[in-house]
Amino acid sequence: MSGFETLIYEKTDRIAYVTINRPKAMNAYNIQMRDDLYQILSAIKDDPDVYVVIFKGTGEKAFCAGADLSEFLTAPSPIAARKVRFERDVWGLFLSIPQPIIAALHGYVLGSGIEIALCCDIRIASRNTRFGLPEVGLGMIPAAGGTQTLPRTVGKSKALEMLLTDEWIDGEEAFRIGLVNHVVSDDTLYDHANEMARKIASHDPAAVRAAKQAVVRGMDVRLSEGLFLEKSLASHLSAIKNKQP
Repeated sequence: MSGFETLIYEKTDRIAYVTINRPKAMNAYNIQMRDDLYQILSAIKDDPDVYVVIFKGTGEKAFCAGADLSEFLTAPSPIAARKVRFERDVWGLFLSIPQPIIAALHGYVLGSGIEIALCCDIRIASRNTRFGLPEVGLGMIPAAGGTQTLPRTVGKSKALEMLLTDEWIDGEEAFRIGLVNHVVSDDTLYDHANEMARKIASHDPAAVRAAKQAVVRGMDVRLSEGLFLEKSLASHLSAIKNKQP
């Protein structure tokens, strides 16, 4: 796939790379990026040759410095907005991707940047990373899942502190509160992400997808239901193995 205005999509050795590519705008999320991302995520979801995905950003300043407010604050009519959301529910699509997604984070990770990172399964940050959710200070609230995904990741109290005070945190603090899995030096960020992706890609893709599904779906149900889900997925995986020659 090629020809996207705001993203670079590459695939090598069963690893898909999605690179946010608006460095002059600090990789701000805009309407074109929404449409490009929808196409790329749709392709990844249906591609059996993609075992794992890495998200990253171009340039030195930012993974993604939030939404491009010059576009998103110019709102269409409510009817048109609902139609666009229905046809381009990027965030719902993001969360439905069966393959594991790794976010390699650097520079500014603000607003929509955090929301993209939180849609990923594993987050690796360089020490220079700065995380923040500035929406309330701008008279808004996050509109791409931030109020729901952040507390599920760092807990209610810390999420509210970040949301209500516009407190920015660095990579070390993000690791301490569980927002990221690892903090590494700036020059080894992509090596770490690639190493982890290669390790995941070396495993049985059906088992990897089943494990992700069990965890993600199980988080939103009672423990008894989660255990039943795990048993069902394990049985299905075993049946697949037994059918193989």
